[in-house]
Amino acid sequence: MSLRDRINQEMKEAMRAGDKRRLGAVRLLLAAIKQVEVDERISPLPDDRVLAVIQKMVKQRRESLEQYRSAGRDDLAEQEAFEIGVLEAYLPKALDDAEVDALIDEAIAASGATSMKEMGKVMGVLKPKLQGRADMGKVSARVKAKLAG
Repeated sequence: MSLRDRINQEMKEAMRAGDKRRLGAVRLLLAAIKQVEVDERISPLPDDRVLAVIQKMVKQRRESLEQYRSAGRDDLAEQEAFEIGVLEAYLPKALDDAEVDALIDEAIAASGATSMKEMGKVMGVLKPKLQGRADMGKVSARVKAKLAG
């Protein structure tokens, strides 16, 4: 079963259970997936692209959560936190720091990178392995630190 099929199934389950908050979050996700399918003329969207859509939505909600908390809007912050929880249920288990560091070391060795100029090679090796399982911004910072030092 594809990830999109699983999300559709969960939407039906939320409808049957009368869980309006969960249903709303899942519908937002399906709308975002459908938008990418229409924009890119790809149907159905492959699982790796669905994961990218989910990650983007989680990132947007985390940013909104920070804004709402700083503005004292706890009601909206709580809704964003709930949606993050729903969305993260579809993402693969995140790797811990030690696993990410091991993969970075492996990628540096595999690409033969020795300087910052070759960071693109290292990231090219890492991206397929870490996509959806680690924050690529943090991974990039770690790769920079290892190549610089």
